Amino acid sequence: MAMQLVLLFLVILKLTSAFATTLNDAYGGDTGCPFGTDIYQYTCPEAEAIIFSWVEQAVSQDSRMAASLLRLHFHDCFGCDASVLLDDTQDFVGEKTAGPNLNSLRGFEVIDQIKSELELVCPQTVSCADILATVARDSVLLSGGPTWEVQMGRKDGMTASKEAANNNIPAPNSTVDVLTAKFENVGLTLKDMVALSGSHTIGKARCSTVSSRLQSSSDSDNQYVNIDFIASLQQLCSGTDINNRVAHLDLATPATFDNQYYINLLSGEGLLQSDQALVNGNDQARQIVETYVENPFAFFEDFKDSMLKMGSLGSLTQSNGEIRRDCRTIN
Repeated sequence: MAMQLVLLFLVILKLTSAFATTLNDAYGGDTGCPFGTDIYQYTCPEAEAIIFSWVEQAVSQDSRMAASLLRLHFHDCFGCDASVLLDDTQDFVGEKTAGPNLNSLRGFEVIDQIKSELELVCPQTVSCADILATVARDSVLLSGGPTWEVQMGRKDGMTASKEAANNNIPAPNSTVDVLTAKFENVGLTLKDMVALSGSHTIGKARCSTVSSRLQSSSDSDNQYVNIDFIASLQQLCSGTDINNRVAHLDLATPATFDNQYYINLLSGEGLLQSDQALVNGNDQARQIVETYVENPFAFFEDFKDSMLKMGSLGSLTQSNGEIRRDCRTIN
């Protein structure tokens, strides 16, 4: 029955998708992007069903895993080459120990399980980078969010950059200007940034990432400061051992992918400083937030579009990539 539901999901996805078959079509002209939705149609037709099945199992056992798998894809981009999955070795430094990733990213074992089965069914065919992009989509869907056709054809990177991970992934205390600059540096817009920030409608964050938020009560003249929320956050995240304490990014519907995240921002209940900054620090960003509060369908549509754009980053530099047999190590 479960496999029938998976197959039905894939059929519906093919019939209802309004997106172009390739990113070349979707984003105008010849970008040199090799992606398409039918890359594995003949070489590994079971790929998406296999991936969905493992994600469904993982999320059913731990609802937080949906956010964790989505976050893996985010932290792998802006390169989208599965470099975030590479383990450190004696002569190789990966990205797992970078500041934004250390003791933060999780779900690697789910990727391992998916890759192991895919290697049995169609050896060295489906890239780890494509797996990351697909589990992100499936995690959103299984949490009640939108779906889209994942553009396939990524190659796995042959190297990693801890320095780039430290510099390019926005910090949880970032201002809107910093967030916008980091997104624009890779070709994404302020609107993309606000839409993709909506991924914080699911998941948790460590108390160590909200320290700057705990000071917000001093800005009592700001209409988006919620003194009661800050007080409850201070109670949860004060004292010792805050690195092992977590808080819901969206307290109202923590496991449901919806527009509640944006509602929270207008109520002064954004968990991270970089979340709350979307309404405190920029009129254009706040107007987009207000649109998503009033129209959740607009949020879903913009989120899908922005995920496709983000997922295409790095495609022009992957000519020297490979299809890894093991996502944790270069062949």
